[in-house]
Amino acid sequence: MELWVLIAIGAAFLQNVRSALQKHLKGQLSTTGATFSRFIFAAPLIVGVLVTLVFAGGYSMPVPNTRFAGFMMLGGVSQITATALLVHLFGLRNFAVGTTLSKMETVQAALFGVIVLSDAISPLAVVALLISLAGVGLISSTNGQSGGVFNRSALIGIASGTAFAISGISYRGASLSLGSGDFLIRATFTLACVLLFQTLIMLVWLLWKDAGQIGRVFKSWRVSLWVGVAGGFASLGWFSAMTLQNAAYVKAVGQIELLFSFAVSVLIFRERSSGREVVGIILVSLGILLLLLWK
Repeated sequence: MELWVLIAIGAAFLQNVRSALQKHLKGQLSTTGATFSRFIFAAPLIVGVLVTLVFAGGYSMPVPNTRFAGFMMLGGVSQITATALLVHLFGLRNFAVGTTLSKMETVQAALFGVIVLSDAISPLAVVALLISLAGVGLISSTNGQSGGVFNRSALIGIASGTAFAISGISYRGASLSLGSGDFLIRATFTLACVLLFQTLIMLVWLLWKDAGQIGRVFKSWRVSLWVGVAGGFASLGWFSAMTLQNAAYVKAVGQIELLFSFAVSVLIFRERSSGREVVGIILVSLGILLLLLWK
């Protein structure tokens, strides 16, 4: 199995851990507070990894450019938006379904990758992506809300997926714009810059809108710290995989997170999914397997 596939699977598992912890925090913090917890504890961790790679690993520090800065800032803002929407979605749907709805990002990442980065994608891979999309559509139509597939939670999930797709493509663009260097140092440098940028944005926003949430985040450090650790290493995995491979393929493999989220939903949160939701999750998973076979 190729290295990027293994990295993406590991990142999906850690992202699922982070999302479960954020769902737990939603009862203690606002949506923005739970979102902020992802960045404030991850930033110093990844900066530490970058320093270790440079001074102990013998890597050369990449030199950023204006293209890097543009992609980095676009990705950072998009990811903050996507995370906030996903945390809000957890309050409307169960954990497995909320996670699945956000996975519209895979099809969107493929489209954005072709348009923005001229990434190639095969016709059979498109079929695999559409199978996964059908699964997402089946899940989103089981909520019982008015509007059918385009009900409130579905639209929030689609918006979250769109923002995640934009961030993924932006991060790949930022990392590739650094030019030379091993994929690990480029991915780590990009992630460190992104996390510092995101932490600053969130801090300014909370100071302006809801300063009390900052103290609550630190008071809940026993959980928030692990949100940062799991999220930081998950992001490092995504950045590394997307430096090595087309973002659409990485995002597709990352849909294995749906299997992890289903297990967490049932075993930890004691939530139930309908038969149609289970079929939808199976279709999404089938799309992943076909994509790996046909890529």
